Amino acid sequence: MYPPAPPLLAIVGPTAAGKTRLAVALGEQFGGEIINADSRQVYRHLDVGTAKPTSLERSRAPHHLLDIVDPDDPFSLGEFLTLARELIPEVRRRGHQPIVAGGTGQYVWALLEGWQVPVVPPDPEFRASKLREAEAQGGAVLHAELRAIDPQRAGELDPRNLRRVIRALEIHRYTGSPPSALGKGGRRPVTALILGLTMERARLYRRIDERVDQMMEQGFLEEVEQLSKLGYRLGQGSLASPGYRELGQHLEGELSLDEAVQRTKYQTHRLARRQYTWFKPEDHRIRWLNAQDLNVDEQAAQLVEEYLRSAPPVIQ
Repeated sequence: MYPPAPPLLAIVGPTAAGKTRLAVALGEQFGGEIINADSRQVYRHLDVGTAKPTSLERSRAPHHLLDIVDPDDPFSLGEFLTLARELIPEVRRRGHQPIVAGGTGQYVWALLEGWQVPVVPPDPEFRASKLREAEAQGGAVLHAELRAIDPQRAGELDPRNLRRVIRALEIHRYTGSPPSALGKGGRRPVTALILGLTMERARLYRRIDERVDQMMEQGFLEEVEQLSKLGYRLGQGSLASPGYRELGQHLEGELSLDEAVQRTKYQTHRLARRQYTWFKPEDHRIRWLNAQDLNVDEQAAQLVEEYLRSAPPVIQ
């Protein structure tokens, strides 16, 4: 029998739903420190395009796991779990409330469900061969290979994200098991209050479009141009995120700026749909809140107060 788990808060949902804003508000109210669970915000230099918390937001509540690796450095689920599992007790020892916030469902559920991710060392030769295969036949070939092995994991990945697709194939090659079946269990599950932000799908898409327009005003194109000057390959690895590939294509003369912006909006819609495969509206573990409600912060705070009152005491 596991001992009672100390209280943990998690804020999840699709991109542009307002997770960062709510996490900061709750962090201020409940003495929280925010642990990032967005797989793109861990990278340095990807600020505007990943909607990374601003300096003002970071001053209002401490943030962790932001800007910890360069854009061409590998960063895996296992590394996230190791760092997050070290941070949570550190935050508690400071007398603060850990708040996990982000839209990368695999990170969130792996942490909360106690996954024990197998150590699969990188295989440079295998990766290089798969990249050559993608260059010769197109990345869709690798995604189809993964779909035949593991339909669930394939459905979670953007076919254009070759780094993650190849990593999934690498894990299967090393372990002989579907990547989606690995890592479940092995540690004590974490009991948490999971707050989910959502809204009507058409409204979410409009909010995404508005945010992309705001990103352009905030210097998204200039950020992409600077990354290119630093020698990073746009559209690959961490830079396969919506906007970096498309604006890179604009800089190469392949797309007009209007086309690049429109494609960025469309790809961000796709990202939101994939995030809903991880955070399902019918998932009873998530306390869903309508992000459009004017009093959504008050609703969330009330749920947090009730949860913390009923939670067992933290034993260090």
